[in-house]
Amino acid sequence: MAEAAANGEARGGGVPRPTNPMVTPLLTDLYQFTMAYAYWKAGKHLDRAVFDLYFRKNPFGGEFTIFGGLEECIRFIANFKFTEEEIKFLRSVMPTCEDGFFEYLSSIDCSDVEVYAIPEGYVVFPKVPLMRIEGPVAVVQLLETPFLSLVNYASLVTTNAARHRLVAGKSKNLLEFGLRRAQGPDGGISASRYSYMGGFDATSNVAAGRLFGIPIRGTHSHAFVSSFMGLDEITDKALTSSDGSNKCEDFVSLVQNWLTKIQDGSSLHGTFGETSQSELAAFTSYALAFPNSFLALVDTYDVMRSGVPNFCAVALALNDMGYKAVGIRLDSGDLAYLSVETRKFFHSVEKDFGIVGFGKMNITASNDLNEETIDALNKQGHEVDAFGIGTYLVTCYAQAALGCVFKLVEINKQPRIKLSEDVTKVSIPCKKKCYRLYGKEGYPLVDIMTGEDEPGPKIGERLLCRHPFNESKRAHVVPQHVEELLKCYWPGKSSKSREELPSLHEIRARCIQHLERMRPDHMRRLNPTPYKVSVSAKLYDFIHFLWLNEAPVGELQ
Repeated sequence: MAEAAANGEARGGGVPRPTNPMVTPLLTDLYQFTMAYAYWKAGKHLDRAVFDLYFRKNPFGGEFTIFGGLEECIRFIANFKFTEEEIKFLRSVMPTCEDGFFEYLSSIDCSDVEVYAIPEGYVVFPKVPLMRIEGPVAVVQLLETPFLSLVNYASLVTTNAARHRLVAGKSKNLLEFGLRRAQGPDGGISASRYSYMGGFDATSNVAAGRLFGIPIRGTHSHAFVSSFMGLDEITDKALTSSDGSNKCEDFVSLVQNWLTKIQDGSSLHGTFGETSQSELAAFTSYALAFPNSFLALVDTYDVMRSGVPNFCAVALALNDMGYKAVGIRLDSGDLAYLSVETRKFFHSVEKDFGIVGFGKMNITASNDLNEETIDALNKQGHEVDAFGIGTYLVTCYAQAALGCVFKLVEINKQPRIKLSEDVTKVSIPCKKKCYRLYGKEGYPLVDIMTGEDEPGPKIGERLLCRHPFNESKRAHVVPQHVEELLKCYWPGKSSKSREELPSLHEIRARCIQHLERMRPDHMRRLNPTPYKVSVSAKLYDFIHFLWLNEAPVGELQ
């Protein structure tokens, strides 16, 4: 059993186990078990319940969210089954519960649960169910905490990544460097996965690369540079050309010759003096190890007076041997200024020595970057080609949690509502269908929820859309395209066909496509326009009827 789990082998009809082996039926809050026992003892555990999983407010002060975590939820329910050890533990922490309850827990799985969800990677909005879960109330109740755990962070970090992608622009490479700053190993693995889904291009996380097929990137640290004392430490100085036709026996001397040429070049003469020879030794050593992918961290000592000249000397020596260096990384200082000056230096090298394309050498920037700093760099003007982002991305520093909730909306075909003095916390009752309506320009106009038995919106037919709780907010819409959002990902015992789970790369492409499909004013960083979420006129009337019916009538003394 342990070996099967380690290999990701599945119980549930070919669906693999959750990526994290800690995601088991015990990964839940105690009150889910106490409720399950109370349901069982009252004979209600088989009552057919419908729950909605949704969130109430978009994160990061924005007006959109990206849905993530669906695949892991499906993996979880596909393999949901208590082990003997887990039942034994539950007996020890719930000693007053009857034996029959633990026998019931031993027998259950999710074969009678149905899950309908918006496809992973879609742009989503508050109040609209991301998932609708139907099944025996005791079983579905046990899914609440793990589902929320799997969706909350996934959606939050995917949204954070998408926001960084929007501010950086399509042309820049985004690299996730957050493993060492993430909230533990699971946070690091999840961050790499969902940052990639949200539009990042690669990760430094090797384990995530293996698990999910994400491109991995990395170069060296300041420690590597400062570990060298001088060029005489390099013992194996030979480098074979990229085509194998010749061999340079003393690549170190070739690098030194190029450094002298750069110092004497017409464009760069007098711009720098003697560079750090220990840094030059580190760069040369690294280039000998990785001639096809040489990228140097140039700010260990001085970027413009040492790091960049040393890099160029090594890059030009590699060019002589048929290799093309990748570029540099800046990890401190005034990134806008340094990137511009570095680009000028590269263009001067190209001009002085006729190395075509040298001026376009890649410049990567890191150093606690976030949305705000990238936006500021854009406004200042910079020459950065790639951003390495860590802490602010993976920790979702600007907002700690998304705040998804899991609310009962129907039991035994009777709609239920959760009331609150805070109207934003009032739930929308009954089993619903959800649609996205598109306008003439191809942009989504509004998401609308209807009762399950209502006819869906039709293309070209005028439809009244109402705010769920604000009587005066309403609008007529004539949709040019209608998309039903909730699709069946786990049919249970129904005869419905099951949607296939796409690959991470397909979900990433879907996410990027949906971001591009949204109206720009909904996506902008400052003062974005709220996207409209509505209910049908019939559902609006029912919400308020049920609200009045369930709310106690006060009495004045």
